[in-house]
This record gives sequence, C-alpha cells and structure tokens, in this order.
Amino acid sequence: MELTILMPCLNEAETLKTCILKAKKSLAENKIEGEVLIADNGSTDGSQLIAQENGARVVNVSEKGYGNALRGGIKAAYGRYIIMGDADDSYDFSNLLPFVQQLRGGNDLVMGNRFKGGIEKGAMPFLHKYLGNPVLSFLGRLFFNIPIGDFHCGLRGFSKEASERMGLRTTGMEFASEMVVKASLFKMKIAEVPTTLKKDGRSHPPHLNTWRDGWRHLRFLLMYSPAWLFLYPGIFLILIGIIFSSILIVHPIEFQNIVFDVHTLLYASSFIILGFQSVVFYMFTKTFAINENLHPSNLRFEKLLKLFSLENGLIAGVLLLLAGLLLTSNALFFWNSVHFTDLNPQEMLRQVIPAVTAIILGMQLIFYSFMQSILSLKRK
Repeated sequence: MELTILMPCLNEAETLKTCILKAKKSLAENKIEGEVLIADNGSTDGSQLIAQENGARVVNVSEKGYGNALRGGIKAAYGRYIIMGDADDSYDFSNLLPFVQQLRGGNDLVMGNRFKGGIEKGAMPFLHKYLGNPVLSFLGRLFFNIPIGDFHCGLRGFSKEASERMGLRTTGMEFASEMVVKASLFKMKIAEVPTTLKKDGRSHPPHLNTWRDGWRHLRFLLMYSPAWLFLYPGIFLILIGIIFSSILIVHPIEFQNIVFDVHTLLYASSFIILGFQSVVFYMFTKTFAINENLHPSNLRFEKLLKLFSLENGLIAGVLLLLAGLLLTSNALFFWNSVHFTDLNPQEMLRQVIPAVTAIILGMQLIFYSFMQSILSLKRK
C-alpha cells in the first residue's frame, strides 16, 4: 500500500464523515493505492462507528494526547507514506496529490503552508495568525535552519521509514514541532507545498489552547536547541564579563560623571561564572540528548568533547584554582603588611574578586570534568 491518510480523532462526529469521504475521493481520483486510518483517542460521540460505516479503518489509542494518537496511528499504518491531518474539516483532504508527488520525489517530510495556499477569514485566530505561528516558525528556522514558512501546519506528509528514524516521543501538541525539528536534526529532505485552511465544521471549541499549547511548542524548541538555550547566552555573558573585568581590575570606568568601580567588577565577575555554568549546561544537555538518541551524533561536538576531556579539564581547573589561591595569598600578605588593620576597599577588592572568581571557576571546571566524563561513558 502506498499511502495512509491518518486522522487523529477525539469526538469529531460532526465532521469526520466529510473528511473521510474527501480523503477517499482523493485516493480514487489520483489512482493511489491507500487507506483512511482514524486514530481514535477515546471518543464518546460515536466517531468510531461513523468511521467504519464510511470505509475507514479505526485504531483505538487509549493514551490521551494529540501526540499519542498520532504515534499510535503511525504504528498501525499500512502505507509506505503517511499524510496526517485534523478531522475537523479545516484541511483540504481532496487535494493531496502535491504531497504524494513530493514524497515520491524522495522527500522525507512534506509540510503544508497555509499562508501560501490561503487562510479563510476566521479560520485561524488572530493571535495564532499574526503572533504565535509567525514567531514560532521564525524561531524554528533560526534554531534549526529549517527552510519552511508554516512550522505548525497540521496537514503534512512523511514516509513511515522516516518517522521510525525520527523516534518521535512527545505525547501532546508539541508532537508537530518534534517531527519538524527531528527531520532537520537527522538531515532529512524537507519540502513544502501550499495548502488551504478553512473554518472547521465543529460546533464545540477546538482542542487547542492558545497560551498553554503555544508555551509547550516554545518550550520544546528551546529544549531541543541547547546551543540557543545555553551555549550562546553563556558565551555572551562570559565575553561581557571578561571585557568589563579586564578594565575594572586596572582602574575604574568614568562615563558622564558616573563611576563604575569595584561594585561593577563584582557583577562582571558573576557574569563570567554564570556564563561558564551556562556553557557547562550546554555540554551536559547535548551529551544526554545524543546518548538518548534525541539528537544525532555530531562530529563537531565529538571534537569539542575531546578538547574538554577529563584530563584537560582537570589540568585547567587546577591551574585556575592555583591562580585564585595565589591571588588570595598576595592579598593576605598585603593585609599582613599593615598588621591586619582596615584596608582600602577599592584596592583590595580588585585583588579579592578575581581571586574568588578564579577559585570558583577552577572548582567548577574540576567538577564539570568528572561529570562530563560520567555522562560520556559508552553503554549498550
């Protein structure tokens, strides 16, 4: 069988028959050997019977959630290719040939683009159309270099083999984001075709919750992009901290009668520490993601791990720790020279703050090296 048209379903009795008939008509008109598969997620309105009466196959998925329903449907699909879409009659199941042609051409994932195909007035909420979808699609392109304009279109096609390689795991609405992100991470071929969106035919509210599901999509994008979540902010903080610390250790900065002195130096040093911690979180997260097959192995990251090996990290950490202790000793000798009396805070803090920063970074680097070595242990 070439194609499975998959529809997740939760109480869609009002529109399910229309969607199934359109899908079957598309298969017949384009002479495609295929099936219509309904992944029912616990409907109580008779949707299962409607599906069977209109020639669709039904698979019952007990675990609740949009992602669970789709994963159950994908597992049960007979087709070499799968086109998924909501059963609310908002997507055009009668025009699926462009998706099939792109799949036949060797693409692993074919996304619909509602902004190119046309969105009926009132079909998409204002916040989704002008804020949520554009912003999340932009972040998806920025974080993962995915060349598509409609990141969250629910009508999309993919090969069953590609879905198995992706190892899709999410259970809720973020399943849609996971599919696109993993297709990009695993270097799959992605295409996009215009499709239309019209007002759904249901009398009850949609299952989608604007703010909750929008946050879940954004959270997923951030968690799957440790570079943007941890690495780049960490590098930025380290650079800002080093620049200001290098100047303030020597002398205060005066700007339009405003003097930045040792108090600013303390904040600059904290930027370095926070930035280092953020970079460390990136290393941990990336290693975990690769070990759990959430991210594919990365040659550049492997080289980075070799550079920051346990031995190299321990050497660098000990050197930083010794530098901090040396600066601390120098400050103590100076204090001893004045018989441990009161000191000039500005002068002493220029020695003490770098000393404490070096000690903290040295110890953190030693701890990081051991933890990274544990995470990197090979296992079956």
